[in-house]
Amino acid sequence: MLIERGGSPYGNQNISNIGSFAATLSDLSPTSPSQRFISEDGVINARGRVLGGGSCLNAGFYTRAETDFVQEAGWDGHLVNQSYLWVEKLVAFKPPMLQWQSAFRDGLLEVGILPNNGFTYDHIIGTKVGGTIFDRDGHRHTAADLLEYSNPKKLSVLLHATSSFYNHDYLYYTGRTRPVSQGVIFRDASGIKHRAYLKKSSKNEIIISAGAMGSPQLLMLSGVGPVEHLKSHNIKVIVNQPMVGQGMSDNPMNAIFIPSPLPVEISLVQVVGITRFGSYIEGASGANFAASQDPQRDFGMFSSQTGQLSTVPPKQRTPEAIAKAVETMNNLDDGDFRGGFILEKVISPSSTGHLELRNRNPDDNPSVTFNYFKEPEDLKSCVDGLTAIEKVVESKAFSKFRVVDRDYKVLGVDALRVIDGSTFNHSPGTNPQATVMMLGRYMGVRILNERLAMERPLSINKD
Repeated sequence: MLIERGGSPYGNQNISNIGSFAATLSDLSPTSPSQRFISEDGVINARGRVLGGGSCLNAGFYTRAETDFVQEAGWDGHLVNQSYLWVEKLVAFKPPMLQWQSAFRDGLLEVGILPNNGFTYDHIIGTKVGGTIFDRDGHRHTAADLLEYSNPKKLSVLLHATSSFYNHDYLYYTGRTRPVSQGVIFRDASGIKHRAYLKKSSKNEIIISAGAMGSPQLLMLSGVGPVEHLKSHNIKVIVNQPMVGQGMSDNPMNAIFIPSPLPVEISLVQVVGITRFGSYIEGASGANFAASQDPQRDFGMFSSQTGQLSTVPPKQRTPEAIAKAVETMNNLDDGDFRGGFILEKVISPSSTGHLELRNRNPDDNPSVTFNYFKEPEDLKSCVDGLTAIEKVVESKAFSKFRVVDRDYKVLGVDALRVIDGSTFNHSPGTNPQATVMMLGRYMGVRILNERLAMERPLSINKD
């Protein structure tokens, strides 16, 4: 059984059509596949509320994790490559290189972002054309497409089903030395409460895959988290796990709009310059950002409608400021919207924050603080000092300071894993979605192989 709090991505043109990319992010309706949240830093962002999660909302860039990330995670390299190929058969494509992206690639090479790595899914220093989850017709393919691999006779997908955690006795069996997850409580779109239980078998588990914000939120709501914080919300403590919600980070991004005298193609991120000085450089363009059926004009992913007000400090980006910016944009000439953006993102920021519950309602956003640029090395894109720290954090000696072990099992709870991007110490590759999808298949194979090994009888050599 797969439980999804949002709806289906299929049939929603704002999700599937590359030209409607910004419309989903600016949709603030209660049923929108995008749920806006504002960090305590004042930065406006969005999280997925749809089957397929962030792959339904993002700019579609598909790139694998760097080799070091795979090694530090302790993953089997052969199985990782098999799992990436499994994902790529359905959702990854080589993008068409038209005028904007071609000029952007050539510009990166000219200024010394070398070597030219051509088209590759691999994460390599230099300039490359990466993959995209948009096909040649501009249609998005999301993580939900991977359900095509499933056996429909053995899988039920429940949409608009929100997990509810008001009776922890139904969630965990606590009669053993360690609690064991045993079921899920959820409400359907009509508000009716349902319960689903695991079958009595050591093979059965609950896997949480709600993202970097949703997974720690659900763990805390279910009673796994910092004891004092859980008690402050009158949540029964199942396991005191002080690291749940810690280590939150986000790659700070800055963008410059480059006007064009002539229309350029609609493209999201296709080319990236992976530098040695700590930044990714990417580009996006629009045939004419103002040319849409919507009377409101926008700049795509950097629109005022999505809360991106570059000249206004984050905590001053109020609804009134956004409305004023939108009104100003609607009075601009069409020619002002021709062109594209060049953006840079800080690689693996060392500034981290934390996530806390605001209340016990799983539909509400938790409180999250990223502490952008808190550490001066982020301003200089200096990440050398993090290498040794990350190795220490990944060591066995520090396992007690983590939420999950190397098999993604929640420490202190049996039959419960978290398998999604919330377990990463930093974002793998230029964009993590390829690795998140790969990891689902990778761990699925690992779990099945472990079960087969337990079932296989031992052969005894009587020599």
